Amino acid sequence: MGVNLTVIGIVVIYLAIMVLIGFIASKKIKNNEDFLVAGRKMGPWLLAGSLAATEVGGGSSLGVVEMAYGDWGFSAFWYVTAMAVAFIILSFIAPHLRKALVKTVPEYFSKRYGKKNGFVTAIIMLLPMVGLTAVQLIASATILSVMTGWSYALSVAVVTVVVAAYSVMGGMFSVVYTDVVQWFFILAGMALIIPFALDYGGGFTELTANVPDEKWSMVDGAGFGTILALIVMYVASFTVGQEAVQRYYSAKDGKAAKHASYITSAVYVIFAFIPAFIGILMYGMVQNGLIDGSIIAEQGARYALPVMAVEVLPSVVVGILFAALISATMSSASSNLLAAGSIFTNDIYHPYIKKNATDKELLKMVRWTMLLVSGLSYAIAVFDFANLIALLMFSFTLRAGGAFLPYVVGHFWERATATGSMTSLILGSITVILAERGIIPFFGLDPIYPALIVSAIAFYVVSHLTSRPAEIDVMEDLDPKAKVE
Repeated sequence: MGVNLTVIGIVVIYLAIMVLIGFIASKKIKNNEDFLVAGRKMGPWLLAGSLAATEVGGGSSLGVVEMAYGDWGFSAFWYVTAMAVAFIILSFIAPHLRKALVKTVPEYFSKRYGKKNGFVTAIIMLLPMVGLTAVQLIASATILSVMTGWSYALSVAVVTVVVAAYSVMGGMFSVVYTDVVQWFFILAGMALIIPFALDYGGGFTELTANVPDEKWSMVDGAGFGTILALIVMYVASFTVGQEAVQRYYSAKDGKAAKHASYITSAVYVIFAFIPAFIGILMYGMVQNGLIDGSIIAEQGARYALPVMAVEVLPSVVVGILFAALISATMSSASSNLLAAGSIFTNDIYHPYIKKNATDKELLKMVRWTMLLVSGLSYAIAVFDFANLIALLMFSFTLRAGGAFLPYVVGHFWERATATGSMTSLILGSITVILAERGIIPFFGLDPIYPALIVSAIAFYVVSHLTSRPAEIDVMEDLDPKAKVE
């Protein structure tokens, strides 16, 4: 597969634009709050574009094409559609998240349940961030290596440097602005491949003639159990995921947070079918002998989309598509970096390492933490050891297993106690690990179910058996003057 300078040129220009946006956004940063939550000034459309781009990453682009080409067939669209369902549910919670006026999820736990809960939550939230960032670097490097012929390690390095550069410069302002640009690239780039693929294959009927009927099933490939598990996993994970709720913390008010959830859900429904359909078309091309499937057989189905693009699209469109795919992965990576920097600085460094740190020192520490996480994620990505979606699912589930219920219910239930929260955090997270590793079978259930069940029982029972510290004011939502709209 030869190197196409037009394609490379388009992608290099795109990467340069991302860094330029980061530089421009850095001029808006006056203090730590500007860096972490964009001064709490974001309206619904900016928030929606950022939310959409953040959660649509390697798993939702390359991963869905891979699953559609493989065992899931067309039902792979549920991987993204389940996100749309999750954001509709989140729309009811979003105003309360904004009302709390915190910068991070662990900060909420500290104020609601005490410092020990905040510290444990910070550790639980930090661990998946490295893995989640590495997943996106893996996906980005896959695209660059197929496109340019560069080594995989070099491709990971290039993407890591670009993402770290614009994220560290502009913080939330940079991440939101680049997310909006990236979302337009994602939609346009992924959609463009469909008409060209159909034309290359001689039309829909001829192209799909050898695609078995079962691959068109809307449910069978994924299965009802997996679909339900995805919805539960997303609701639980997005609600406590720093990379998602940090957007809600950045909203100008509760109404903007709620409307952003609606908009995000709508665009996910539109996008969900695109990568699933592309995966089916790719399968048809390989079956018809239009594309040599040897590289897919040798390297794995995650190469399906890059291979298909190079084969069927004009150079300019290939460049746009690759920029779109890199957009999908980089937007998620930058959000995870900012989340990691925010949590470590706000919830570990400031309260435990340097309590009297100045605002300038905190801002510097956020940036240094982001650079460190970039390095760790790069090291993990170079080994390229895990299936994209499997790693995403485990990372999502780990942080959601124990934190979801204390976080959400804590906004509404006055009786919730610090001890109940701590018990939920620990037992829920341990259950995820035990179920994921098969140490305890839990009747074959997806790990998120036993984790939430154990977490719920522990949270409810222990909260009823213990008392709430009088100094923790609960039902005022941490901010009695803020209005939920």
